[in-house]
Amino acid sequence: MAVDGGARGRKRAGKGPTKGSGGQRRRGLRGKGPTPRAEDREYHVAYKRKQEREVELAKQRQREAHRNRTSIKIARGHELIVGRNPVWEAVESGIEIIRVFIAGDPTDERVASVLRAASTQGATIMECTRRDLENASGETAHQGIGIEVPEYEYVAVADLLQIAQDEFKTPLIIALDQVTDPHNLGAVLRSGGAFGATGVLITERRSASVNATVWKVSAGAVSRVPVARETNLVQSLRALKEAGCFVIGLDGGADVSLRDLELANEPLVVVTGAEGKGLSRLVRETCDQIVSIPISSAVESLNAAVATGIALYEISQKRAAQS
Repeated sequence: MAVDGGARGRKRAGKGPTKGSGGQRRRGLRGKGPTPRAEDREYHVAYKRKQEREVELAKQRQREAHRNRTSIKIARGHELIVGRNPVWEAVESGIEIIRVFIAGDPTDERVASVLRAASTQGATIMECTRRDLENASGETAHQGIGIEVPEYEYVAVADLLQIAQDEFKTPLIIALDQVTDPHNLGAVLRSGGAFGATGVLITERRSASVNATVWKVSAGAVSRVPVARETNLVQSLRALKEAGCFVIGLDGGADVSLRDLELANEPLVVVTGAEGKGLSRLVRETCDQIVSIPISSAVESLNAAVATGIALYEISQKRAAQS
């Protein structure tokens, strides 16, 4: 058998070693390390929330530093309310006055009425500097007047129903789901006072509490609109449902528009979630109906207090039309 001897020496096409990549592909396949946490990524919403928390923490530290530089020392378990209107509204509600701090014109009509009430109660009246009052309250717009009062006294959620019954009114309760900004709580109380709300329901944790900021933002409405504070919001909502209330939650993605709400004349609980996060899952599942407020496409969402105010206005209008 004839064999081609030259075939043994020929190199076969496509076989044998190839030109290397110089390690470039190997470097490209290397891992890029662990994924950064959401709050460390500048484009993530969690990063913005982290920045906001850090700013608020810095403000709290600054306020604490200021309080250490003032001659006004507020006892534990007491609150300092400042501003002519908030102070006057608190005094008009019959609140107990511990001390009055004056750094402005005592002849002002509202200031004079506060001083008269303090004298009647036997409360101490102290003159101070505007800087002392500013440092003690953390507010620059204190208007030269402040009062030291006991901490706000909350009611129970059952008390809100009793209040509505005593006043022969259909219950209209506002529930706040993890709304932590006291400015929002104060604004909600102000809207509640304007549109006939029975009261506001908050939780002990992850919720703003009634403090000096709330007194000021509410323009005194906190003295007229009771606030109930409970441990568990879901359980409280279920208790209200068992008592005959309907629970509606405000959410931008709901199928039912506020304008088409048919439950306005029923005993009602309006639940507003935190700005950004909205209603929590369990609270949402507890609601009888999720309702949205029609807004322009140019705006992504509404502030929690603004949304609550709009809802209360619409409900009050529907109730007035049926009365």
